[in-house]
Amino acid sequence: MSLMRILMIAVVLVVLFGPATALTTYALLAPAYTAGCVPGGVGVGPVGAVPAELTATTTDGALVVLDRTQLRHAATIITTGSRTQGVGRDGVLVALMAALTESHLRMLANPGAYPDSTTHPHDGVGRDHDSLGLFQMRPAAGWGTVAQLMDPTYQARAFFGGSTGPNNGSPRGLLDIPDWQQLPKGAAAQAVEVSAYPDRYAQYEPVAQAILDKLTSTPGTTVPGRDSRPVTTSRVVFPLPAGTWTRFSGFGPRDLEGTGIYRLHAGVDYAAPAGTPVLALADGVVTSIETSPTGGNMIVLDHTIAGPDGARRVGSAYLHLLDGSTTVAEGDTVTAGAQIAQVGSTGRSTGPHLHLEVRPGGPDAAAVDPEPWLAAHSPGMLDGQDVLPAAGSACSTEATP
Repeated sequence: MSLMRILMIAVVLVVLFGPATALTTYALLAPAYTAGCVPGGVGVGPVGAVPAELTATTTDGALVVLDRTQLRHAATIITTGSRTQGVGRDGVLVALMAALTESHLRMLANPGAYPDSTTHPHDGVGRDHDSLGLFQMRPAAGWGTVAQLMDPTYQARAFFGGSTGPNNGSPRGLLDIPDWQQLPKGAAAQAVEVSAYPDRYAQYEPVAQAILDKLTSTPGTTVPGRDSRPVTTSRVVFPLPAGTWTRFSGFGPRDLEGTGIYRLHAGVDYAAPAGTPVLALADGVVTSIETSPTGGNMIVLDHTIAGPDGARRVGSAYLHLLDGSTTVAEGDTVTAGAQIAQVGSTGRSTGPHLHLEVRPGGPDAAAVDPEPWLAAHSPGMLDGQDVLPAAGSACSTEATP
């Protein structure tokens, strides 16, 4: 069934039965618009673990070595493309080829043209006229402000363009190029970048392919749900960005309702402003997304974490999440430090906070005190700019505010 027909049905149902019925109908009729957001096309699987290094070779035999910072930028491009209607795997490859060519997947400031660009997070400096960032976009050409172009996610959205892009087709993003899918991928990249050296993009196609293969899985190659198994990892990340939280309640017996009857408080509470990103503790798989009167909105992840005694299965649970903030679906693969939701105060709660549980043995095992467990695993503390977006299955259908 075409997207237009689904929307027409939804409009009729709004008139007859109200908006809630139309939304339900859309959800039932349009489940295929999830894998990479390309109806009938090849989608993009979720971003998995970001390795410390990746090595690949260009078409002319040059060796390319990418570090974790560069690969995190690649993950941002992949995630943005996977959530943008009409991009798909081919569009993500085009974007990776363009960013590899223009900046070698680095966020480049340009102190000569824009001294204030160096006040934003960046990986180095470039001096190509007045170009900035991953795709070397120019404020003077209308791509965006300096602050916008020093944001990797904004640059990716601008490169893909289309109806959800920030520039309304001027300058043109990939989705604004007529029949871009029919062009060689290097020519499609050139159509967006409009470079004086149009032939250079094609040489990076095998490198872009290697990145995409390494960071993602092909949709449909694993069975989502509780039987999915995460890859083994040793990297653990604290579930809230640095400087955003305050510990205020620990693990153990507590008079939860002021009745004098003590029950186990099975996690640790960290107070943080509503809307603060909640991060995946480690690489893993989303096993459940639930809502309860006590815990409010909750996400449970399944991990396999390496330690001195070998790899151990561990579950982690995140409670009281903000309504509507969940960015993943059951069965999704997530990366350590990826945002999965936002801090809220749903369920039985006296204010915005994250209740974190750690469950050695898996998602259905008994919870233990997270603090000694975290201390034993030396979690990294991410700054806000290091937080990865989660690669869920939802597509952008309107412009991000």
